[in-house]
Amino acid sequence: MARVHRELEAKGASDLRANFVCALALAAPERPARVFEGRVFGTLAWPPRGYRGFGYDPIFVPEGYTQTFGEMAPAEKNALSHRMRAFEKLMAATYDD
Repeated sequence: MARVHRELEAKGASDLRANFVCALALAAPERPARVFEGRVFGTLAWPPRGYRGFGYDPIFVPEGYTQTFGEMAPAEKNALSHRMRAFEKLMAATYDD
């Protein structure tokens, strides 16, 4: 996270928009492979806040929220998750789509 902050400062970046992406692929015999993508949009915040989650969670604030993923309760974060969004698309899909 410190490296991200240093590099953004060095570039004088003012646009701190960011997003997490999850892509799931489903392959079955004699069927075309399918990809299901989930995204969550937000902004980067500095300094890091919160101890929950992992990776960039303490510096990512999802759109419409004031807390970072690192500050959110796991259930709240998971309800917004890019992974959850990708799995919802996969579960809703049929090969007739």
